[in-house]
Amino acid sequence: MKKGWIAYPYVVWLIMFIFVPLLLIVFYSVTKTTDQGIVFTLEHFQRFFEPIYIMVLLRSLYLALISTVICLLLGYPLAMILASKEYRHKRVLILLVVIPMWMNFLLRTYAWLTLLEKNGVINNFISFIGLPRMELLYNQGAVILGMVYNFLPFMVLPIYSVLIKIDKSIIEAAEDLGANSRVVFRKIIFPLSLPGVVSGITMVYMPAVTTFVISRLLGGGQFTLIGNLIEQQFLYTGEWGFGSALSLIMMVLILFSMAIMSKYEKENEGGGLF
Repeated sequence: MKKGWIAYPYVVWLIMFIFVPLLLIVFYSVTKTTDQGIVFTLEHFQRFFEPIYIMVLLRSLYLALISTVICLLLGYPLAMILASKEYRHKRVLILLVVIPMWMNFLLRTYAWLTLLEKNGVINNFISFIGLPRMELLYNQGAVILGMVYNFLPFMVLPIYSVLIKIDKSIIEAAEDLGANSRVVFRKIIFPLSLPGVVSGITMVYMPAVTTFVISRLLGGGQFTLIGNLIEQQFLYTGEWGFGSALSLIMMVLILFSMAIMSKYEKENEGGGLF
């Protein structure tokens, strides 16, 4: 008995909620309404290349890059600790890494407002030990901190999932041949963990580029990113054509970046752990 009909609901869902909205975005991006009606135009894409919007894009890419590097520097050692058999409390640490993902993204960001504000927990502690209060909110550092906090688990988990599959016998063989821990990491562990690193970079960098909640709340509107710009076009200025063009440009950039990253990602086989 053929069971192809089981896929029909999923096909309908894909058409209604992915394909149709995408077609609408494409339609709005290449049309505008005039006295003669709806006409074809590319001026929405041309407008993107104005210096002010290029600066917004570069700022978004720059902050996302810094956040991704910090997540990698923090996430890789943490993933190695989680993957190590010698660490007895790794289940608790894994739980601490995963718990923030159970909370609403907006609530997690609002929590940092109470920590970083002028009369927040951190500034109250600084004042308690006799130091002057600091401006911790509405600056570039606060935006980066919010990105790192929200996206760090997306760096840790892919790397961890690859590290636990590394065959322990490979590392033991290298150690028997006289390789020290530094050589083992440089020649074996890190190369074999590259698929996880690539996945982690992709999962952190892409949402960091397009985020708008973090920059709006922790940046106080002083750091407009490409996500904020798209949000403004749809919700405030009503320029759906320009907002759609920005969305398509970002989609192309993201797909291009994913294509570049994916060619370095390989299937990693093996079992056990170092």
